[in-house]
Amino acid sequence: MDSVHRGYWYSVSLLAAAACWGTAAVISKRAVEEIEPLTLLPIELMVSVAVLSLGLAVTRERVSWSLETRRLTALGVLNPGVSYALSLAGLVRITASMSVLLWAIEPLLILAFAFWILRDRISGQMAFCAATAAIGVMLVVFQPGTAATVAGILLTLGGVTACGLYTVLSSKYLAEASSLSVVWLQQVAALAFSLILLAGSFAVSEPRSLVGVSSTAWVSAAAAGVLYYGVAFWFYVIGLRELGAGRAGLFINLVPVFGLAVSYLALDERLVGRQWIGALLIVGALIAMSMFAARRRTRCPQGRPS
Repeated sequence: MDSVHRGYWYSVSLLAAAACWGTAAVISKRAVEEIEPLTLLPIELMVSVAVLSLGLAVTRERVSWSLETRRLTALGVLNPGVSYALSLAGLVRITASMSVLLWAIEPLLILAFAFWILRDRISGQMAFCAATAAIGVMLVVFQPGTAATVAGILLTLGGVTACGLYTVLSSKYLAEASSLSVVWLQQVAALAFSLILLAGSFAVSEPRSLVGVSSTAWVSAAAAGVLYYGVAFWFYVIGLRELGAGRAGLFINLVPVFGLAVSYLALDERLVGRQWIGALLIVGALIAMSMFAARRRTRCPQGRPS
């Protein structure tokens, strides 16, 4: 029973990560209205690194520099570095709804990468859950008549692919490394990468001045940085280590559900009937996935199921 209970707690951790990502996505809308994306990215990462550094100081946790941690640090360049840089560049060229729809295929990419790289077996039950959740996401986020450029779609798909690859490779190298120190190292690597991108953008064009940015935009940027890159990544890495890449990826399907819920409360955006059906499909698929995982853990308490 202890193994089953731990499995549920790790699922709660992944659920919290999805809630943080969905909430922060709505908060970022306010900040990006006044701050350019390539400028906003390092600002949010700076806030995240500062908060995580405080967490390391409070817990008195030491950061080791082993081969494992070096590999995990490098993955921070992949995500959130490359992944969110490509996503923001794509978002300039396509609508937000199209961007969310493209991100909804990430769990399927994670399952594919896990099968290819980790040789994880995809059971029929897991495949059915993934397909059901993907259909639910499409019902939630798809809006007929959306127009998008080919460049925007390719850039966003590049970001989604980078994020899916990050999840699988992180699962491979995590082992016993501390979750908090791993997230801190990856955020530092992503921050360095984002600053290089920002410096490169200066050579191409003159960036929008930050003079006159409202206090609301600054607070939104700071809050999004804490939730999106700090707290969410920490929760995600905790669940990812124990449950594996395939099942962790399924929880990403809940990000648009949380995002729409927060949009309803904060922006008075309402769901239509089709979106409610999609939300129920997503939640139902995740509940079924958790039950299958718990049963597998009961039968194989010493091993981590695929």
